[in-house]
Amino acid sequence: MSTLQDIASKAGCSTATVSRVLNRSGPVSEGMVRRVRKAASDLGYRRTERPAPMIRRRSAIGVLIPSITNPVFAASLLGIQNRMRVSGIGVLIAQSDYDPAREAEAIEYLLSEKPTGLILTVCNPLKSELSLPFAMPPTVLLNNLPTPRFPAAVTTDNRLAGQEITEYLIEHGHRRILFVSGHFDASDRAKLRYDGHCEAMAAAGLPVLDALQIPFVTGHDELDLAEPLKRQRPTAIIASNDLLALGVIGAVRREGLSVPGDMSVVGFDGIAIGRLIDPPLTTVEMPDTSMGATAASLLLDIAENAATPRHLMIGYKLHAGGTVRRLG
Repeated sequence: MSTLQDIASKAGCSTATVSRVLNRSGPVSEGMVRRVRKAASDLGYRRTERPAPMIRRRSAIGVLIPSITNPVFAASLLGIQNRMRVSGIGVLIAQSDYDPAREAEAIEYLLSEKPTGLILTVCNPLKSELSLPFAMPPTVLLNNLPTPRFPAAVTTDNRLAGQEITEYLIEHGHRRILFVSGHFDASDRAKLRYDGHCEAMAAAGLPVLDALQIPFVTGHDELDLAEPLKRQRPTAIIASNDLLALGVIGAVRREGLSVPGDMSVVGFDGIAIGRLIDPPLTTVEMPDTSMGATAASLLLDIAENAATPRHLMIGYKLHAGGTVRRLG
């Protein structure tokens, strides 16, 4: 078999020139190109094609969140991405818009990318897991309580948080408290907060008002509270998250009422914008960034070290802003 050296000798040039001609990898005169190609043809040279190098696919995990625009989940994503970056692992993101049907589609997409693991915030884990395939990579629930199928979870105590924020309002003299939330079938976190609220009201011997459930992702700027304010006559409103609490404050003001002069309002999450309004929002501050980082570390421990899946609970803090008035 002819070699580059044989062609170089016959063409009267260097092997480097032969290589440049045959690989079209550098400047060579037209005359030399013809000489090298003729020499290669005369010698019966056949170029051996090297197989293309295999591209090593970067490891990645899949993350499902209800909404990319909610600062709560953006903070959790930040914690997840920062932790995975240290380990050289990519992050694939999908959102469900608090819709169980879209949730199933989003998880199907993540699984199609063959992730090394999943971090999921779902509407209701006991219902959501019924639509998932039998074979799943290591999975950690974030913000959802663990289930027999998915025992690995990172949460905070939403029920107790709902109880404590209600007790805070009761201590400030409020007896009729309206709970405004997204639909409970779209968020078990909101349902747990409402359950805690109901327990605190019952323990104090106070009436429990029916929760007002609205869509999570649309219409906060157009929220109309005229009818429930007239019918239920609350002195305070608990919103199931801070974004909704801001919408409640806007709706209360459109009714000609002031916060907290005429109506007290509280929320959950502790997002930054709540501290920027006047007066600052009273809220239960959740550890969203640290929860994301903790979920990422737990997933890596399970996937890489075969650690036992476990439930980790992180604390919250009640932040007293200026949107609650003391009555009496």
